[in-house]
Order: sequence, then structure tokens, then C-alpha cells
Amino acid sequence: KDTFPSLYIFQKGGPYHDLLHSVLGAYTCYRPDVGYVQGMSFIAAVLILNLEEAGAFIAFANLLNKPCQLAFFRVDHSMMLKYFAAFEVFFEENLPKLFHHFKSYNLTPDIYLIDWIFTLYSKSLPLDLACRVWDVFCRDGEEFLFRTGLGILRIYEDILLQMDFIHIAQFLTKLPEDITSEKLFSCITSIQMQNSNKKWAQVFASLMKDSKEGDKNHSPALKS
Repeated sequence: KDTFPSLYIFQKGGPYHDLLHSVLGAYTCYRPDVGYVQGMSFIAAVLILNLEEAGAFIAFANLLNKPCQLAFFRVDHSMMLKYFAAFEVFFEENLPKLFHHFKSYNLTPDIYLIDWIFTLYSKSLPLDLACRVWDVFCRDGEEFLFRTGLGILRIYEDILLQMDFIHIAQFLTKLPEDITSEKLFSCITSIQMQNSNKKWAQVFASLMKDSKEGDKNHSPALKS
């Protein structure tokens, strides 16, 4: 009932209610190891608006099978922490003032990023704008999801710098409706996804490597 309530088409009695439940139900049968997680319905709904039922299910299953989505929907904490750590590398690089403002309130990326990644921005951004983000995400991959997040933070940097923890968290959960495509994509484009000559994939791979080496160093077999 909470999926795009303003459209009135996914609620009980609406024309797409049963179709949405059908796609989500089929997925839980297909991937019982993942099951249903809140936020999935937004992704399925966007696909249903653009594809027929079988195509929507296939696209939905393929989208959720991407490493980033799988890590989040399976609530793989260790992987999620690596994504957050990589995000923070580029956050500090691009928006140092806001980064330290967030740090001063101990406002960590999970507070806003989980919702953004779970729904691929379709809950936080106007639907037509979220669909444009999806287009580039499908072309460029997971890096663009995090670049979009930084673009959003850049748009509202001046406002966010005046806010405390509670107001920042509330603001980022539901962004202003008047955000324009031109403004968003201009800010996304201005975000540099490079840190010490390392791109997103290299930074993430480095975090993965450090984690594995840390696990080895803490292995009981090595201590015996």
C-alpha cells in the first residue's frame, strides 16, 4: 500500500496491485535465500510501469542479482560496510565540508544510503527523475548509484550544513519535489569519482583486499 501512493494504481483495488504482488511473489519463490525485503516493491513497480509482466519479472530478477543489490537485499553487513566505506572516500574527496559536518553528528551513510540503494532512488526522487537515474545506472553500473548520492548531497550542501542529525535524516529520506533533472545531472557530472588516481572499482577492490588480509591475520589457524 505504500508503493507510489500518489499514483493510486498499486494500492488494493488498483489496476496494478495484483501484478505487483505476482512479480514479488514469483521472486520470493525464485530466490528464497533473498526473499522479500521492504523497498523491493518500488523497483518492481517501476518495471511494471514500463514492461509487461514476464519482462518485468526477468528485469527485476536480473537487477537484484547485481552484486551491490544482492549485498543490500541479503543484508550482508560486511559487504554493505565496504560499499559505505568506498562511498565515504569519494564523499570526503568531493564534499569535504559536508563530510566533516556529517561526521560531527556521527551521521553515517547507512542512515540515508540504504533507502536510496534499496529503492534505486525511486522512493526519494520524483519518479520521472528516478527513471533517468536508472537509465544511466543500467549503462554505467553500481558506481553511478553512489555518484548520484553524492550529486544529491552536492545540490543540498548549503541547506544540509545548517541542519542537525534529525533534520538531515528526515530531509534525505524524502527529497524536495522541485528537484530538476538539469540540476541533478549537472551536480552528478561535477562529482569526481577518482581518489589518488583510483577509480570507484579500484577503491572498492582495495577495501575488499584489505578485508581479506585482515581476516587472514585474525584466523585461528595463523595464531596456532
